[in-house]
Amino acid sequence: MIKKIYLAGGCFWGTAHLFSLVEGVEKAVAGYANSRVDNPSYKLVCTGETGAAETVEVTYDDTVVGLSELLVIYFRSIDPLAVNRQGNDVGTQYRTGIFYTDPADVPVIEAVVATIQRRLPEPMAVEVGPLSNFWRAEEYHQDYLYKNPDGYCHVNPALFAEVKARRKASREDKTELKKRLTPLQWEVTQNGATERPFVNEYDDEFRPGIYVDITDGTPLFVSTRKYNSGCGWPAFTRPIEASAVTEHLDTSFGRVRTEVRSATSGAHLGHVFPDGPADDGGMRYCINSAALRFIPAADMAAEGYADYLPLLEAESK
Repeated sequence: MIKKIYLAGGCFWGTAHLFSLVEGVEKAVAGYANSRVDNPSYKLVCTGETGAAETVEVTYDDTVVGLSELLVIYFRSIDPLAVNRQGNDVGTQYRTGIFYTDPADVPVIEAVVATIQRRLPEPMAVEVGPLSNFWRAEEYHQDYLYKNPDGYCHVNPALFAEVKARRKASREDKTELKKRLTPLQWEVTQNGATERPFVNEYDDEFRPGIYVDITDGTPLFVSTRKYNSGCGWPAFTRPIEASAVTEHLDTSFGRVRTEVRSATSGAHLGHVFPDGPADDGGMRYCINSAALRFIPAADMAAEGYADYLPLLEAESK
């Protein structure tokens, strides 16, 4: 299904370019949202008189990329605490915002916003609400960074490179990955299946070591954050880094849960619940063994994970 979401992330040159690189996005149009003046010009918007925000109309195929995935990328491209400012750009037209036209998008937006807010020290300055109007910006602003590769942009170039690489990877034939994974690993990571509790590979694994994404080897969890929750699956209080995973609203099977995926590969990992140990953040990351590969501490150096050995030592003290 083709859908639209409107994202204000500071200067629309960078925001439009970023989302044009996302697999599943069909168009990223620079424009002005929620203006008090019909069809405003860039010059007029810059005066602040219109109340408009520089915004990108993102048209996407939700069978390829979900709204929650788009919003995770969006939040990585902005400073959510900045008021009327992003990068070197200052003014009400550079405020951040998520504007929707489909009320069905509201629960997804609220879930992602709540997830991000939990990680912030202060209330975020991101406006969330229905779209009042959207006016396409002048042609000069469309595809600006394609026409001017060295042009100004407040978005970190590393994020462009990461999204572009993920797009390339997602377009590659997954035949080789399917050959490499077991049928259970494939169903869990690619189709969101859940393995049986208590009889999976790592439920009772408590040796020192690291747990990595089974699909691409990205470090996700460390043994010193693993505990016996009694749920029947590997449970961790937190990932190695917050940015290693993404969280998504899951309303399947008539329940409302928070799905956890690998940020690098997009592989389904499991779910996170707010019933973990209170003295270590209170969260329980309930992860499928089939989504992980455990590397014992003794093998970490040989397998290229020596940089994570000090983490084991530091957290075990």
